[in-house]
Amino acid sequence: MIQNNQPPDVLNLNSFSSYAKDGLLYSGDEALSPRTREDFLEAFARGGTYRDKLYGFPILASARAFFYNRDLLAKAGVTAPPRTWDELVQAAKRVQALGAGTIGYALPLGPEEAQAEWSIWMWNNGGDWKAGEAWAINSEKNLQALQFLAALANTHKVTQINPGKTNRTDGAFQLFKDGKVGMVIGFSPLAAQLDAEAKVRYGVTQMPTNVGTPVTLGVEDYLMAFKKKGNQEAVRQFLDLYYQPEQITRWITAEGFLPVTKSGRERMSSNEKLKPYLDALPSARLAPTTDPTWDKVKLDVQQSIGAAVQPGGDPKQVLDRLQKNAAESAR
Repeated sequence: MIQNNQPPDVLNLNSFSSYAKDGLLYSGDEALSPRTREDFLEAFARGGTYRDKLYGFPILASARAFFYNRDLLAKAGVTAPPRTWDELVQAAKRVQALGAGTIGYALPLGPEEAQAEWSIWMWNNGGDWKAGEAWAINSEKNLQALQFLAALANTHKVTQINPGKTNRTDGAFQLFKDGKVGMVIGFSPLAAQLDAEAKVRYGVTQMPTNVGTPVTLGVEDYLMAFKKKGNQEAVRQFLDLYYQPEQITRWITAEGFLPVTKSGRERMSSNEKLKPYLDALPSARLAPTTDPTWDKVKLDVQQSIGAAVQPGGDPKQVLDRLQKNAAESAR
C-alpha cells in the first residue's frame, strides 16, 4: 500500500523510522493529545523517536526470558537453570542424553524472528549491533557468539534438527509446549499458553550470560499515522480513544504483553505472572529501530543468519556479508 502511494491512516508494525525519514508520518505533536503523549513510559517513547521527535507510538511491549522444563532438567540431574554459557552447554548435553527425542536447547534462527534470538546472544557476550553510529555486526564479540550457537548445533548437537530454518512460534515454542525441549528463550504470551494447556511444568529465569549482568531483549511494536489529505483530526481522535487507559490496558492484559504507558504499569504491577518480565525490563535493550537502515538490516538477518548454524556454515562469512550490506544501506 505504501509503495503504491496508498498508505493506511494508521499502521501497526515493529519498525517506523524509514517512513519518518521519508516524511510520510505525523509526529506525536501532530497526531496525539498532550495527555496521551505524556502517558508513554520514557524508554518506549525514546525507542519511537527519529531526530528527537516521536513518530512510532508504542502499542505493546515484551521482554524475553529464559524458560526451562522443570521435569526434564530434574530427570537429567540438572539442579538449577544455567547462569553461564558453559553451564548451558552442560545442562543441554544432559537433557539431550535422556533420549526419546528430547532436545537440550531449542534454537530458532529461521526467518520469523532470527534477529531477536541473535540479539540476546550477542548482547550476552558483550557485543552489539552498532558501535556509535556505525554498524558493527561482524565484530569479534558477535563472531564469538555466532560460533557458540553453531557449536550448539553441530559440535555439541544439543539443538533441534535444522535450527537455521526453525521459526520461533511454530517451531521452538511448539516443541517446548510439547514437552520435548529442556530450555528455550520465550516471553509472557508463551507462559500464558503453557498455563492454559497445563502440560509442562516450567520455570522462568534470567538469560545465561558471559558478561556478568544478564541482558535481555525488550521489544515494542508501534502505531504510526500517515499523512493523508483530510485525515489528521480523525487519526487524532482514533489514537486518543485507543490509548485511553481502560482500552489499551485491557487489550495488553488479555494478550499477555507488557504495558507501554504509565497508567498501564500502575494497573498491571500487581500481576505476579508478569513479574519476571517487568523485573527484566531495567536490563533490557532494544533493537536499533530508530535507525532508518534497520528495516533492511533486520530483513537481511532474518533471511540469512540461520545459514551460519547449518552443517558446513561459516559464521564469519555470514556476519561479514551482513556487515557489508548494512554499511552499504547506510550510505
